[in-house]
Amino acid sequence: MPMRRLPVRSLAALTVLGTLTLTGCGTQTADPGGRTVTSAGAGKTITAQKVMQVTKVHEESGMTLLEGPVFDENGKLLVVDVTAPAGKPKVLRLDVRKKTSQSVHTDSRGAYTSAQFSPYDGRIYLSDFVHGEIVSLAPDGGDPRTFFTGEVDGARMNPDDIAFDQEGNLYISDSRGLTEGTEIGRVVRIDREGRKATVLADKLAATNGISFDVDYRGLWISELTQNRVSYLLLGKNGETVASRHTAIRVDGGIAQTDSIAVDAAGNLYQALHGRAAMIVYNKHGERLATVEVPRGTTGLESATNVAITPGGTRAYMTVSGPAGGYLYAFDALARGIRQSNGG
Repeated sequence: MPMRRLPVRSLAALTVLGTLTLTGCGTQTADPGGRTVTSAGAGKTITAQKVMQVTKVHEESGMTLLEGPVFDENGKLLVVDVTAPAGKPKVLRLDVRKKTSQSVHTDSRGAYTSAQFSPYDGRIYLSDFVHGEIVSLAPDGGDPRTFFTGEVDGARMNPDDIAFDQEGNLYISDSRGLTEGTEIGRVVRIDREGRKATVLADKLAATNGISFDVDYRGLWISELTQNRVSYLLLGKNGETVASRHTAIRVDGGIAQTDSIAVDAAGNLYQALHGRAAMIVYNKHGERLATVEVPRGTTGLESATNVAITPGGTRAYMTVSGPAGGYLYAFDALARGIRQSNGG
């Protein structure tokens, strides 16, 4: 079937497709920087430039959806293809200079929506949205292990994005309720050994993006079905939430709030599902910029996530639609840190 715009994030279709199709540091490129145009009242517009096509629409699933960009220690960019069928590359490593890609990992069932390197053991961690699991790989893509599976407080997760604290504990956006349209999403903390899972926040509207702020004091989370970004101030040792409030209401029109990244200046890069664009806010909720693909570009429907070159300002945005899965580049407003590298 052709890839299409869904009423909620394409991941909603995966809960059905999962049983039908899914079973059975950084470098600087030579690509030109984005052209910036001032736009009164809404910050500036940054036009991202195409770097490369990464994937085509899969016949088996009828779509492709790139996510979870993260730089490895060699400056190569890893991405996941959420809807890749069994046997096709589900994790890919991109050389943004040479504009080449290679398969890192595939399996028979995973629907991976994010990728992150743990500061604790250096392994790649993937969230399997459909099966409610966290899987880890060796840096080269081998040695797959199930890090966490099962229920958390009586309910299996739909893990979307991952954020690590400085000690390697995982903070996960659990997008429960996405397909039903109910506000039963959660933020779940799993200790770095995978032994203890705790619900930090609940009654959220399809929790999607998640990222620590610059000082690791709190979490920015996006709620897809309410188009809002909330801020969770963490308590002692990050094991509780001291306070929680709606921080930003995103005027996305038909687009919805997807993943979040944070740069060294504390700016938030809010990806949009349903529009090939991102909105950049400062920590006070002021809209600084909109990042979008060039006008006239067709067949691209969602900008899901971004990775900013660690220590640099070159940013790489994953964009997908009926035309396939693409990587676009632009100049970020500040340098990249761990909070803007994966999730």
